[in-house]
Amino acid sequence: MRCYLNAFILCMVFTFFSVLYVFNQLASTLEDRDAWDLKEQGTPDRSSHDTGHRLRKRPGLAGLRDRERGFDRGRSGSEVKERSDERSHLAVVACGPRLEETLTMLKSAVLLSKKPLHFYIFAEDDLHDSFRNALDSWPRIVQTKFNFTIYPITFPKENAKEWKKLFKPCASQRLFLPLILKEVDSLLYVDTDILFLQPVEDIWALLSQFNSSHLAAMAPEHEEPRIGWYNRFARHPYYGKTGINSGVMLMNMTRLRDKYFKNDLTTVALKWEEILMPLLQKYKLNITWGDQDLLNIIFHHNPESMYVFPCQWNYRPDHCIYGSNCQQAEQEGVFILHGNRGVYHDDKQPAFRAVYEAIQKYKFGDNMETSLLRPLEESLQITTNTYCGRASHLFTKKLKQSIISLQ
Repeated sequence: MRCYLNAFILCMVFTFFSVLYVFNQLASTLEDRDAWDLKEQGTPDRSSHDTGHRLRKRPGLAGLRDRERGFDRGRSGSEVKERSDERSHLAVVACGPRLEETLTMLKSAVLLSKKPLHFYIFAEDDLHDSFRNALDSWPRIVQTKFNFTIYPITFPKENAKEWKKLFKPCASQRLFLPLILKEVDSLLYVDTDILFLQPVEDIWALLSQFNSSHLAAMAPEHEEPRIGWYNRFARHPYYGKTGINSGVMLMNMTRLRDKYFKNDLTTVALKWEEILMPLLQKYKLNITWGDQDLLNIIFHHNPESMYVFPCQWNYRPDHCIYGSNCQQAEQEGVFILHGNRGVYHDDKQPAFRAVYEAIQKYKFGDNMETSLLRPLEESLQITTNTYCGRASHLFTKKLKQSIISLQ
């Protein structure tokens, strides 16, 4: 009997200290958030007086109309013609040698979109002038299609260096976008190595398909479980059968900021700003893909909040490197190309590199069919010695339709 009593006391002591640790982490996170908010309020935006536009709280296209007319383009003395039509809000995080890749991504967005765009560019300080000068150098007719705001890289002061180096430089900044862009209702985040092959407003329209529980949308990490990473190697919880990939992430940030998330830290549901640091502390020795793994953990415990869109919206080398395994792309073509693992800049996947170079080299104002599409089709013909090259007709199928629709 005494043995059982000692075991019971030991369990109670262990439970007490576990609960104490969790609440200590939460208190630290909240204290840091308050200090972070004060810092944000005292730091003017370096590129624009525009700090984000208040949007209506209802998701979907009807609820995403800008209330403000006229925007600062990120330059002094410059005025932009007022627009009342709907604007897609696109965010990207660029650190290190990602300037040219990011500009090519933004170029693909501007080329194919019919509706106006607002870019939220989070970049290291030494890249700000380069982004501003490059975007200001684009033809005036192109500039009328978008606005941009440039932000510094900002992490909570506690463990800021750890957040910054969690995976690729600054990649985990995406976790904090809902807390920084407080006046923005909905946002499309993309990695720098994304290329749009159809208008941005088409993926933006998926917001209208969210049900009352959805607050984010992503594509599966893999379509084929036999080659899936999470289901074979992950040492932490993950969403669904094969996990989710965060390279293209559509968010209703109002809902995300308001929700209390179930978790494996405590029986108490936690808000977004309360859950990130404790999750990092618990899993930092078990995660491989940084902030994407943290998102998988969160949505594993809150699956009702995730809207899963097909792989054609986030088509990566994994979908063709061992043979075509994205069924939706085979039927309708690739909508968004994701050249992860640096494939735009090496010779491992020449089909991906061909698309990147075609968009990069295209000159604004030239005929897109003769100066972009045809040269790309010719380049892709010499990539058929690879599996992805044999599927490269899927890369141009939707692109061709998008170009024709603009004529």
